[in-house]
Amino acid sequence: MSDEVVDDGPWPEMGEMLVCTISSVKQNGVYVDLDGYPGKEGFIFIGEVASGWVKNIRSHVREGQRVVAKALKVRRDRQSIELSIKMVSEERRRDALQRWKNEQRANQLLRIVGERSNWDDEKLKATSEELIETFGTLYSSFEESAIDNEALANEGIEGDWTTLFIETAIENIIPDSVVIRAVAEIEIHAAVGIEAIRSTLTEVEKCSSKSDEVEICCYYDGAPEYRIELTAPDWDIAEKNWEKVESTISGNITDDVGTAVIIRE
Repeated sequence: MSDEVVDDGPWPEMGEMLVCTISSVKQNGVYVDLDGYPGKEGFIFIGEVASGWVKNIRSHVREGQRVVAKALKVRRDRQSIELSIKMVSEERRRDALQRWKNEQRANQLLRIVGERSNWDDEKLKATSEELIETFGTLYSSFEESAIDNEALANEGIEGDWTTLFIETAIENIIPDSVVIRAVAEIEIHAAVGIEAIRSTLTEVEKCSSKSDEVEICCYYDGAPEYRIELTAPDWDIAEKNWEKVESTISGNITDDVGTAVIIRE
């Protein structure tokens, strides 16, 4: 019989924090299913269930309970994974559970996109893998798209479905902040020259608002292009303050001064 290890999907790394569901409680420890690794099972010895002496293991864990455990040993040849609950701090437990919940939610949202786009299971899986490979996690792909609606395009991900994906992200993901990016093509034909551009962009940055938590920054990309980035807590606030940006530019670069064309990215 060959001792070759069959490639049955990804395995966790040593030290990785894993969300698990307890499937069976024994006298010497507990067996768990690894929620992020379908088909993979792990074992937690009684001494790794909790700090101190564990007299009655069932007073600490129960079947069906979801826990966060640290991978201590991963033996692919023996198809075994040893874990520890007691080595996971409360902060890491919360973080791991939140990441797991985020991925569960992202999978649900992608299924909605897939259903509305008439995807089959193969297309859904392929798209999920592409997004994870590009953004690190599926949730990150939705989060980045909610912050910046050009996030997918910037990574070379295209298709009719991306519009629906972005709409789904904006409707369901609440990011810490959103960003509006634009390029202002400004040309001056009056004697004031570059000073008119400098004063205009200075006025644009003054449209920043501490009360609304809006920050506006302008950058020189090479004449006649000037990049503008507006960061705000949400899209409603961003769009409201973006109107001030456009009004400031049009108010300063009048027909007798020059021309200004604003292109949203």
